[in-house]
Amino acid sequence: MNRKAIVMYSLISFSLAWILFCLPLLIRNPQSQQWMKLSFWSIAMWAPGVAAIISTRYALKQPLRSLNLNRIGEPKLIWIAWFIPPLLAIATGILTWAFGLGKLDLQFTQIKEAMQNAPGGANISPDLVVIIQIAFTLFLAPLINTIFALGEELGWRGFLLPQLLPLGQGKAILLSGAVWGIWHAPAILQGHNYPTHPYLGVFLMIIFCVLMGSFLSWLYLRTRSPWLPALAHGSLNATAGIPLMFFQGVDITFGGTIASLTGWIPLALLVGWLFWSKKLAVQEPRID
Repeated sequence: MNRKAIVMYSLISFSLAWILFCLPLLIRNPQSQQWMKLSFWSIAMWAPGVAAIISTRYALKQPLRSLNLNRIGEPKLIWIAWFIPPLLAIATGILTWAFGLGKLDLQFTQIKEAMQNAPGGANISPDLVVIIQIAFTLFLAPLINTIFALGEELGWRGFLLPQLLPLGQGKAILLSGAVWGIWHAPAILQGHNYPTHPYLGVFLMIIFCVLMGSFLSWLYLRTRSPWLPALAHGSLNATAGIPLMFFQGVDITFGGTIASLTGWIPLALLVGWLFWSKKLAVQEPRID
């Protein structure tokens, strides 16, 4: 285990990202601040990727091709990476309804109100808006999001996870997931993911990242490529909140999104199945 490379990677990925996470706080105008969050936080997703590139080149002294950007893996895993996150979102929606954590709204009241306030929006059916939004979320948004998610996955799974593997696969997966969760802390404290409980949310995000990171690590270990974890990460970001279109009054700390406490249930079942079926630990990487 190359400690120098891990320290260099950590310093770069955390310092660069945390600066970008905090820059919007300098803006007082709420609308401008929201725009800056979208912009700077999207750029921050590439901080781990930049750290991985620099650490590979100057700490490990290896060529950049060792990050395996030229490798994809088994074609069938593409569909698993793409569609497991929306299936988790659907399961989260069902559990949110079953636990009574929100009022089911099949009239799409919030969307209808938003459309009425938009020019010409009153003439557009809310049902059509929902269909278009779901189609975009499922089939196009994951591909767009993969561009940004690759920055994170090149770092967390493509660099940090392999560097920690001398500790054993289980420890490497847990530790890389926990570090990934801590990395989100400035965004979580600003209300991202857990807006009603931002301080508790830092701890909750660590648990979520360990769970989700286990699935993403499995994809990486099966392929030794950052691309499929990036696709799954992009799909996660696109589809995690799908259930919220069908509910009113959901506290997203507790339900409605995959990152919520309710969302942990199907995610934990997925990770448990990977262990029970002995898909984790991966004995040998599958290579193109």
